[in-house]
This record gives sequence, structure tokens and C-alpha cells, in this order.
Amino acid sequence: MGSLTHYVQDGPLENIDPKDSCLIPRNIMAEPDYIEDDNPELIRPQKLINPVKSSRNHQDLHRELLMNQKRGLAPQNKPELQKVMEKRRRDQVIKQKEEEAQKKKSDLEIELLKRQQKLEQLELEKQKLQEEQENAPEFVKVKGNLRRTGQEVAQAQES
Repeated sequence: MGSLTHYVQDGPLENIDPKDSCLIPRNIMAEPDYIEDDNPELIRPQKLINPVKSSRNHQDLHRELLMNQKRGLAPQNKPELQKVMEKRRRDQVIKQKEEEAQKKKSDLEIELLKRQQKLEQLELEKQKLQEEQENAPEFVKVKGNLRRTGQEVAQAQES
């Protein structure tokens, strides 16, 4: 490609039509005057110090983040809704696995569970009977004792 004058009818830049000003290269920012002049009286601008970046805590945090990023431990910046949905999915998968594990129980485990349930029911019934006997009036208890002693005497006579 040639120079800019090549595109504009092979003439100098002064002869360019104002309508064709888009063809003229422009600097977006003006060059400062103090760059060319080495005048010692001028105060040259300096970049301002950022108090946040110069603080020790910020530097430590930045260093830690860089180290974690190199290791692949960068923090996840996920929205809260996405985190909640992922947690629900994980919980649902865990629950499904537990249900499948229960469905796949062996015959021995099923039989042991049945026996355990029967024993728990018998224990509950015994507790209920004891509570009923403790709450029963005195004359009912005495009548039960008399009946038992009568049966014991009858058995002793038969043997």
C-alpha cells in the first residue's frame, strides 16, 4: 500500500476536499508541549499514587490471588442462584443414589430389617402394658395376683 496521498488523486494533503476528511489520519489526543521543550521551570505531571494499591493488605491479597490462579484455585464468581441450583442438583443426585442403594438390598438385609421392626413393635407393646398396669387401680392388681397364685397352686397339685 502506498501513502495517503496515493489514495487522494496523487496530490498534496492541502488539496483534499473537506468532505474527504475521513481520509486524513488524525491523532485522537493532542501531543503535550512539554515533551519537546526541556524547560526546567515546568512541573512535569506525575502519576498519582493509588492508596488502595499501595496498602499492604491489598498487596498481600493480590499476591495470594495470583498464587491461587497459578495453582488453579481461582475463586468462582458464580451468581447466588446458580450456586443454589447446583447444590439442589447435588442433593438430588445423592438422594437418588441412597434410594437406589436401599432398593438393591439383599434378602438377608431385608429379613434383618423385618425382624428389627417386629422387635421394636414387641418392645412398644410391653411398654404399653407396663404403663397400663402401673396406672391401673389397686383392686385390679390384687385380683391379677390372686388369679396367678391360684393358677400356680393348681399346677403344683397336678404335678
